Formats: sequence, structure tokens, C-alpha cells
Amino acid sequence: MLRELVPPALKRVVALLPVLFGVSLLVFALTAVALGDPVRAMMGQRGDPEVIRQIRQEYALDRPLWVQYTTWMRRLLQGDLGRSYHQQRPVTEIVLERFPATLRLALAATLIAVALGLLAGILAALRPGSVLDHLLMSAAVLGISTPVFWLGLMLSLLFSVWLGWFPVSGYGDGAVSNLVLPAFTLGALHTGTIARMTRSSLLEVIRQEYIQTARAKGLGEPRVVGKHALRNALIPVVTVIGIGLADLLVGAPLTETVFAWPGLGRMLVAAVGQRDLPVVMGAVLIFAVIYVLGNLLVDLAYLLIDPRVRREPR
Repeated sequence: MLRELVPPALKRVVALLPVLFGVSLLVFALTAVALGDPVRAMMGQRGDPEVIRQIRQEYALDRPLWVQYTTWMRRLLQGDLGRSYHQQRPVTEIVLERFPATLRLALAATLIAVALGLLAGILAALRPGSVLDHLLMSAAVLGISTPVFWLGLMLSLLFSVWLGWFPVSGYGDGAVSNLVLPAFTLGALHTGTIARMTRSSLLEVIRQEYIQTARAKGLGEPRVVGKHALRNALIPVVTVIGIGLADLLVGAPLTETVFAWPGLGRMLVAAVGQRDLPVVMGAVLIFAVIYVLGNLLVDLAYLLIDPRVRREPR
């Protein structure tokens, strides 16, 4: 089986290289154009022109964009994301400090979304058209439609201010109690998406002839669903879960801002306001790479779940 997995896996990894190059080019171009002149933002409109000129020369901002991009790429290939204008520290060091908090939040939100979404989708698929089905799918639609920042504020108001069960915000000492509300807030959107996808995919598989044959042989419903139906139904669900993890990392800024969570998202929001270009480019590039790697993991999961994907065309 490993021999069958290696060639298609290597092809997918090699195909990522031009994608990552294009991502780096887009990140640099969009950041440089959208955020404007960071020196003018720091010094204001009435700043001394001579001081502004010296700062631009010091940070190589007076050079053409293609020269800046070439310099940035050369440093990037060496693992250097540049130096923050405001903190006067390497961006790599800042990112490594913030990334564990964001990763912890995203993984917790993913576990919540996968567990609740699969459970709700399976229960709804086993009782289509029932009251339970309508309740679960209504809750899924509500979770998909609710804005993250509003949900976070409402959860804080209910469980922190009124009931006093969890802290209002902050990372604390890494306690689980500080993680619960941000994780549920961030995972609510993808809980509904996974539930709806699981239900529709499982209903489609259950109607297949081989499932009816398995039931006719006298197999119990848990075995029919768990062994025969669920594995085939998981293929589109895996896509939602894999991309959902990347979406959670990319969509973390709002949740981290609401709950004062010290992650990459909150750092990115602050860096945009400060026009700290190296930090913005570093954070956006990290998010883009994570998104691309999320898609790679989805492809690799396909290879494990569905043997037909491993077959090479003749």
C-alpha cells in the first residue's frame, strides 16, 4: 500500500512548488500596493522629508518593487521573513511566538466541529424527514449563518458575564477554560457545514444497491452504516474538514480579536493598522502556506480512503 501511495503523493508535493511561488508573488504585490507607504504612515503627513528619505533608504523602500521582491525572496529561501518596523525584532521570532496559540485554537475548533458535525449529520441521515432531522439541520444553518464576532460576543455575555463559567477573554496560563469559548465560536461555522455535508453524502450512499444488499444479508444497522456506508460517504466530508482547518486558521483574526487571544490573527490585525509590512507579509504568507498544505492533506487523505484515486491511468 505504501508503494502505491508514494508516487501520487510526490506528484502532489511537486505540484505545490509553483503554487507557493505564485502565492509569495501575490502576497508581496498585494501587501505593497494595499497598505501604501509605511514610512509616511509612521511619520505622518507633516514628517520631515529628509528623515523620511533616510528611513526609506535604511529599509530599502526607495528601490523598485522587483528589487524589493527579489531581496525578500532571497531572504525567505533562507528562512528570514524580515524585521518588524515597529518591534525591531525578526518577524520569524514574532511568528513563532504567536503561532502555537493560533494552532491550539484551530485544532480545538476543528475537533469540536468534526465531532459535533459528524454526529449531527449521521443522526439526521438515519432519520430523514423527522423532527430530529429538521432540528439538527436548522441548527446547522444557524451556525453557518451567524457572524463569528456576534456569536463570540453573545457566548461571552452568556457564559462569562451572566453565568461566570468561563473567562471573558485572554490566554491565561493556557488553561482549557480560556480555550472553550473561542474554540466553540470558531468551530460553529464548520460544525454546520460538516453536518450538512455528512447528511447529504450519507443519504446518497445509503440509497445505493450494495447497502440494500448488506441489509438483506441480515447485517445490523450499525455495521451497515459504520463499515459500508460511512467510509464511502466520508470522501466529500474529508474535503470540508481539511479545507475547514485551513479556513479556521485563516479566519482566526476575528475570534482572536474578540477574545483577546494572542495568536497570528490578532497580530496581523495590529500589523495592518501599524503598516508593518514585514509582519503583514510574513503572517499572510504563513496563512497561505497553511491553506495550501491543508489542500495537500485532503489529497493525501483521498489516497488512503478511496483506493480508486491511487490507480494511475493507463
